[in-house]
Amino acid sequence: MLIGELAERTGTSERLLRYYEQAGLLRPERLPNGYREYADSDTAAVLRIRALLAAGLPTRVIRQVLPCTTDEAAVRPCPGVLDALRDQLGALDRRAVELDAARAALRDTIAGAEAHKTVAPAPAPAPTRG
Repeated sequence: MLIGELAERTGTSERLLRYYEQAGLLRPERLPNGYREYADSDTAAVLRIRALLAAGLPTRVIRQVLPCTTDEAAVRPCPGVLDALRDQLGALDRRAVELDAARAALRDTIAGAEAHKTVAPAPAPAPTRG
C-alpha cells in the first residue's frame, strides 16, 4: 500500500509516517518510481508506535522496543529492552515529581494573591474647567 492509504488506515499524517521512517521505526520498500510501499503489517506497527509515543517513550527507545512487540502490542523480553523501559519509567517518575512541585508552587502563588486581593480605588474624577 502507498503512504496515503497507510495514513488513512492509521489516522497518522503522511509527514509523521515519513518521520517514523527517518527515525528507523518503519522500513517501507521503494518502488521503481521512488514511492514508498508499505506492507499490511505496517498498519499494526504504526498503531504500536503511536501507543508507545503516547506512553511517553522517545523514538530511540521505541526503535529498541518495536521488534520485541507482538501483534497484540505486548512486549516480549528482549536484551536491553526491559532496562530501557525501566530507565524511561524512572525519567517519567522524576518528571512527575518536578511537575508536582511546580503545581504546588503555582497553587501557593494563587492562594497568596487571593489572600491579598484588594479592590482598587476608583480613579479620581478629572478636574473640570470652568
